[in-house]
Amino acid sequence: MLLREDINFLLTNRLPRQLLTRFMGWFSQIEHPLVRDISIGIWKRFAALDLSDARQSHFRSLHDCFTRQLRAGARPLDNNPDSLISPCDGIVGACGAISGTQVIQAKGFPYALPDLLHDPALVEYYRDGTYVTLRLTSSMYHRFHAPCDCRVDRVTYISGDTWNVNPIALKRVEKLFCKNERVLIETTLTGSGNRITLVPVAAILVASVRLLFLDTLLHLRYRGPNVIPCRAIFSRGDEMGWFQHGSTIIVFAPKGFALCAGIAAGQHVRMGEALLRVPPSSPQ
Repeated sequence: MLLREDINFLLTNRLPRQLLTRFMGWFSQIEHPLVRDISIGIWKRFAALDLSDARQSHFRSLHDCFTRQLRAGARPLDNNPDSLISPCDGIVGACGAISGTQVIQAKGFPYALPDLLHDPALVEYYRDGTYVTLRLTSSMYHRFHAPCDCRVDRVTYISGDTWNVNPIALKRVEKLFCKNERVLIETTLTGSGNRITLVPVAAILVASVRLLFLDTLLHLRYRGPNVIPCRAIFSRGDEMGWFQHGSTIIVFAPKGFALCAGIAAGQHVRMGEALLRVPPSSPQ
């Protein structure tokens, strides 16, 4: 087991990560039918790729398949007004209460909110709050959605590395999420005014985040501005954007929010399922 982990870590982290990521970004968008069919065929062979819930059955390229949309009704939304829904499909990683400003990356590996968020006001807002880490595997649906009725007034892009974010790397690379490229999407809940921040974190082969409400692609060659004011309004479940391929989203909520029943490390969740309970004094 340790040998397999060593090999996995070597192959996915000790290679030129950013160069491979840029190559994959180029290669995945080749629209030649032979390249597309062989690439998707290999993907299906080595991963549990299920395209039955995709809106379309034909894809122009590997990238088109990665960023596929869902057919109508494929992800029913939890309608409990006392909950926030999962913004994406994923596997729950570390989650629970934030200890002051310390968050768990993996067992025995904490990181500090200031290192991740780079914003003292946000750090204080989420002190002793709640967080959920959602890891997207390569075969999952890669778009993410609004966890509630909300607005987005600001997005912050933080450039960085592209370490793999699989469980093996999370156990070996200290403060990994704080090293990687990431985007802070600050949402304000309609009605209560509470703020929920989504932090999509990039990884090797999967850097670049596309937000529907911004005109620019956020990626390794983006040079600013890092703080991007905006004004976007979303209803619960509305699509917000997507990873160019997939990675991790960390959800931060202030003190008073709590995990919904069944949300625990290792659990699979789908976009639209209940993720966080809203405090009784925070109606939506």
